[in-house]
Amino acid sequence: MTVNAPQAAAWNGAEGTHWAEHQDRYDAVNSGFNDPLLNAADITERDRVLDIGCGNGQTTRLAAARAAQAVGLDLSAPMLRRARRAASREGIGNVSFELGDAQVHPFTEHGFDVAMSRFGVMFFADPVAAFANVRRALRPGGRLVFVCLRERSDGDLGAVLDAMAEHLRAPEPAVPHSPGPTSLADPDRIREVLSGAGFAEVTVKPVDAPQFWGTDPADAADFLFEWAPVRAMLRSAEDPAARAALTEAMHGYHGSSGVQLRGAAWLVTATR
Repeated sequence: MTVNAPQAAAWNGAEGTHWAEHQDRYDAVNSGFNDPLLNAADITERDRVLDIGCGNGQTTRLAAARAAQAVGLDLSAPMLRRARRAASREGIGNVSFELGDAQVHPFTEHGFDVAMSRFGVMFFADPVAAFANVRRALRPGGRLVFVCLRERSDGDLGAVLDAMAEHLRAPEPAVPHSPGPTSLADPDRIREVLSGAGFAEVTVKPVDAPQFWGTDPADAADFLFEWAPVRAMLRSAEDPAARAALTEAMHGYHGSSGVQLRGAAWLVTATR
């Protein structure tokens, strides 16, 4: 069952397919946040872990290495197919993946000790209802830990995208708190949502990490150019001048390890 039809359509359509087909590349972009997330989760070998918006399942598999059991939940069937294949290939027996919308998924009450997410909680149609449902799935004293994006301007991606400003559509009027990558960029909003969902001991801390986008500026620009949020901003998805501007901007972040941008997130913890 799902109540977030637009997100379900996106993640089971072109966007989810792109993430599934480029599993390793998206993990390279986001895996710098794995250690902060997992260290804050403080998973023990007795814990049952829920990974919300698990996508291709990298964080679920990493949690399973520390836990008694790990369950990944996501709206995207293409990405879950990838997640199951990777777990099978790695011989991980204490991990499973479920298709569902965390806002309404029929979790077993008190079924988990830890709920975690790497950039999977910014897309809820009703975040208070979604986090309240996750809270119900946690045992008393259970822990919620996630990373979510700060404002685009807080990391290097903002400067890179600004280089394409003349090729972007005029921004539409912002709808406050609408689902999207930066829907939880305001720490006061995070505290409001989690308190409204019944969580206590909420902490919100900034965390930065390198994000690997490509082997060289052209490779990084080509990959970022295919990212759905970028394509949605472009006046024309086939604009060679926009691609050239993006490639040029990537030169400032090219080093011996390829093209790395500094990513900016909030590390959030809370307790049931």
